[in-house]
Amino acid sequence: MNTKLLFVDDEPNVLRAIKRQLRRTFNEIDLAKSAPEALDMIKKKGPYAVVVSDMRMPGMDGIQFLSKIKELAPETVRIMLTGNADQETAIKAVNQGHIFRFLNKPCSKDVLKSSIKAALEQYRLIVAERELLNKTLNGSIKVMAEILSQVNPVAFSRSTHIKRYVTAIAKVLKLPSPWQFSIAGFLSQIGCVTVPNYILEKVYRGKELTAKEKKIFSQHPQAGARILANIPRLENVAEMICFQNRPYSSYGKAKTTNGKLTQLGGQILKIAIDLDHAMFLGERSDTVLEEMRKKPDVYNQALLDAFSRLEINHSDREIKMLTLGQLMEGMTLNQNVKARNGLLLACKGQRITIGLREHLMNFAKTIGLDEPFEVILTGGTNG
Repeated sequence: MNTKLLFVDDEPNVLRAIKRQLRRTFNEIDLAKSAPEALDMIKKKGPYAVVVSDMRMPGMDGIQFLSKIKELAPETVRIMLTGNADQETAIKAVNQGHIFRFLNKPCSKDVLKSSIKAALEQYRLIVAERELLNKTLNGSIKVMAEILSQVNPVAFSRSTHIKRYVTAIAKVLKLPSPWQFSIAGFLSQIGCVTVPNYILEKVYRGKELTAKEKKIFSQHPQAGARILANIPRLENVAEMICFQNRPYSSYGKAKTTNGKLTQLGGQILKIAIDLDHAMFLGERSDTVLEEMRKKPDVYNQALLDAFSRLEINHSDREIKMLTLGQLMEGMTLNQNVKARNGLLLACKGQRITIGLREHLMNFAKTIGLDEPFEVILTGGTNG
């Protein structure tokens, strides 16, 4: 675990004294004589587990400095060590600097040691919680994707394409938190588990729906959002998915940073989903984007410019005919796969996963399916 400590004080004698007191207990100690120097060290040598800062420093005081740390390295635990112990300073340090401990100068060696040990334990807990949450989140996404791939392979196939478009757009636009956009693309069709397969088949084949069928299909984004809403850290993703069918003209001005993020996510999904559907029906991407430009009330025109910069790269693809036993995770099907009774098991464009491979093997052992399959070994979308 990271145990790096950074002490910041404009008095060199104080820094040297601290290092002498602590060097036998803590192995990684860095010193900075000013807040700007410390910020530069954090960018080059960080992250630090614990940062201990003086309050009164020229140029940037301890409160301003620790507030910057909160932005740069939110997991770093912050301690203020100062001779200026008035109540107003303490309140500002807690509210603005989000400090873990407030220590007064002079501070005894034992108190300083115990405070740093407590801060390191707090850092360990923060990191452990983040790692646990990430593993839980990634596991949840994989489970949902496996369920969708087996319940409705057509919807899953579309979601893998949509994810590639959205991920590429997030990269082109240098969007913050790109993982949220990527997951929103990948799980954009998760609500389709609530839609009868015959309706989805009609949609994907470009056939006209009845009024009742249109209503059922139109509700899948809200169903997907409800499925995801209670998963930690996916609140924004759920809202993006909820917005995916909304026309651009229906958006009001977002009042918060998260609001702007989710609205942008919904607008990106709208273009990616409609583009993918049109290409599924055989249209060229440049033709589709040109038609979208004629509908400024439906599509964000600035985003269409970004989409036009994407290149759907087929030049590095290698297509082979492989048997079921030769299929490997990460390959992409270049044809629909059906059981011998006509049941659709997987769709053209669907990536091979461990779950899908086992699913196909089970059908091969019982009902049977025709082999070999046409498979794409590589290929993707580049920004």
